[in-house]
Amino acid sequence: MTLGERLRSLRKARNLKREQLAAAIGVTPRVITFYETNDREPSLRVLIALADFFDVSLDYLVGRSDNPRRR
Repeated sequence: MTLGERLRSLRKARNLKREQLAAAIGVTPRVITFYETNDREPSLRVLIALADFFDVSLDYLVGRSDNPRRR
């Protein structure tokens, strides 16, 4: 699963709009769209913000693991 697919899945599971997620992590809704379509890669700061927001590991977020738990 790609970062974009994982991000969209996490957002949809929480019934969040792109605008809500964008406001929570300090980016624009358009940037969330770019991430979800894999047209842009988030910076390390944004990756950490997303992992913290969804309470998942970075490895899970970027598709390196199927285990969302943090260690």
